[in-house]
Amino acid sequence: MSYDPPRPAGRLLLTPEDKEAPQRRRRLRGLGLGEHPDPALDAFADHLAELTGAPYAMVNFIDENRQFFAGLHTPGSVGLPRPVSGGEHAKPEVGRQLARDYGFCPHVVVRRKALVLEDVCDYPRFAGNPVVDEFGIRSYLGAPLIDSTGMVLGTVCVVDTEPRPWGKPGLETIKSTAAELVARLELLGGG
Repeated sequence: MSYDPPRPAGRLLLTPEDKEAPQRRRRLRGLGLGEHPDPALDAFADHLAELTGAPYAMVNFIDENRQFFAGLHTPGSVGLPRPVSGGEHAKPEVGRQLARDYGFCPHVVVRRKALVLEDVCDYPRFAGNPVVDEFGIRSYLGAPLIDSTGMVLGTVCVVDTEPRPWGKPGLETIKSTAAELVARLELLGGG
């Protein structure tokens, strides 16, 4: 008789396998994206935050190992991740990079469709994501950036530290801004 000890309760979230990541990385490099902050994409993120009323907005490009926010809007300053002072319960600031297994954008990329999480705690699969505990993220709205070749380049997204009733208007906004941004990126990057 064998005994398997109980496994400790862990995160229910498994980051989906992304078989297109190497091709995406090459496509992004060809378009000159995904390596450096871009003031135009920061402005786009600012506009997206204003449209949705969200405190955080990102233009996110994803490769095999990481997510890179080439466009970023935060309530405070934009910069590299650094801890917020304030003791043991302080939350880190959102910066330009996250590991691929953090957040919800990798799911949007693999699913190839928008994701609306009005309260991430309502979804056991997503409630266990590290951004919930480490950054205090409670709601997410994101859409894929699908170019004319059919490649998902990344995402546009907004997040909040409070539950948000994004509803159908939020979904329509995030999808239309994603389509608008893809058109701009291909025009600037030569298609």
